[in-house]
Amino acid sequence: MDQAFGLKQMSNSGSGAQRRKIGRPPVVISVSSGKGGVGKTNVVLNTAIALRDMGKRVLILDADMGLANIDVMLGIAPKYNIAHVLSGQKGIREVVVQGPKGIIILPASSGTTELLNMGESEKLFLLEEMEEFGDEIDVMLIDNSAGISDNVLYFNIAAGHRVVVVTSEPTSITDAYALIKILVTRHKIKDFSLLVNQVRDMQEGQRVFKQLARVTDRFLGALSLDYLGCIFKDENVSKAICQQQALIEIYPESEASRAIREVASRILNMVNSRGEVKQDGNIKFFWQHLFLAWGKEG
Repeated sequence: MDQAFGLKQMSNSGSGAQRRKIGRPPVVISVSSGKGGVGKTNVVLNTAIALRDMGKRVLILDADMGLANIDVMLGIAPKYNIAHVLSGQKGIREVVVQGPKGIIILPASSGTTELLNMGESEKLFLLEEMEEFGDEIDVMLIDNSAGISDNVLYFNIAAGHRVVVVTSEPTSITDAYALIKILVTRHKIKDFSLLVNQVRDMQEGQRVFKQLARVTDRFLGALSLDYLGCIFKDENVSKAICQQQALIEIYPESEASRAIREVASRILNMVNSRGEVKQDGNIKFFWQHLFLAWGKEG
């Protein structure tokens, strides 16, 4: 695979800058969860569509390299995936697929264990390829795998925003804390947004946030843990998944859909209100931060 990288990079050297236009760079938001089964991928997909409805051009990077499922949730069968980009067989424009409302999806590869912990050359190459979309999207959402693998940590280090999805289950809260702790103590990340999923009411969402905020404040010191909101338990979520369609499209007035639109609106406010996003949250700086992070780890 490294040989393929070398050949592809040599063929692209000097041409990438000519292909890409100069414009306002997109904001990069990494979405993670300490535990699987909290509905993170469903949140990413429907938030992307809500942002698209608000006029934003959105790209989803399915970063669950071993168990990709964005395409499964939509009933899409991509001919190619990220593995074909990393091997040099296909360019990124040949791999991406269009989702609902025109969102762009870069599908991952299921069952390819080699991609679970990509090497430095693979990650650098991937981010360089993704810069081709720099002038064509406003927001890039990264749907990370659950847990604290190297890939999850690296994408969180580099992103301009980090959203952690959690439920009220004790194991979910504990694992979310573990993810935040590693990013704070090992990588000096200090800014997070918490989204509480599958709650019965708004009070439950607030309770989970306050519980996690107390623990992080006590044991991790000063950091910014913002409350992005909550999404209600809704039987329409499982119906949409079974139908392999986006909840917000087929059940737009459901409780969960309304909550997702509110979350998307808060994300836009968060992105627009923080001056550092213009510098730190775009793909160019995403690439640079990854490079610096790898240098420190090496």
